[in-house]
This record gives sequence, structure tokens and C-alpha cells, in this order.
Amino acid sequence: MENTEFRRTVAHADGDGGVVYETRQDVSGIIEQNQREFNQYDERAKWSGDVYGNKVASIPLTVIDDLNKQGIMRGFHVLDEKRFRAWLNNPDNRFFRTRPGNI
Repeated sequence: MENTEFRRTVAHADGDGGVVYETRQDVSGIIEQNQREFNQYDERAKWSGDVYGNKVASIPLTVIDDLNKQGIMRGFHVLDEKRFRAWLNNPDNRFFRTRPGNI
């Protein structure tokens, strides 16, 4: 049977009478696809003049949630372009990149 679970949220007691919500997502498929796209990218290709023609990353929803909490994004809209570029260029986030180079 195929696992169709996309994201899972569970609640935990925090020990002080409160509740902590934890959301998990299996991102292995996204990371594998990103690696394939990264490896197939032609570094001689020029940047597109089309707004949507320059894919540089594919970011899982749980990571988008974290970027929202940090104030870098609101929903799927980037609020802080400088911090978002820094996040994309951070080597810790390289697994989300689909194109080499600095943003």
C-alpha cells in the first residue's frame, strides 16, 4: 500500500498545562527531485526575463511554515527579500536548491 500521508500534525502536552503542536513532512522525495534538477542544470543557461522562468529552489510546505514564523514570508509571498536570498544561499539549505550559484 502506498503512503499517501502528506503532512502530519500531532499535539503534545508541554508539561506546564499547555499544548505543543508538531508538524512533520517526509521531504525525501522533494530533496531527491531537487538534486536531479540541480545536477541536470546547464550552467551556461541565462536567466529568463520571465518572472516564473527562473526556478532556483523547491521548498517543502513545512519549511515554508518556518519561513513564515521567521517573518521572511507570509503565506507564499516573500516579505524580506534580503533574508530570503540569504536563506537560499545558506549551505545548510542547499538541499532545496535546483540551480547552482548565488541568488
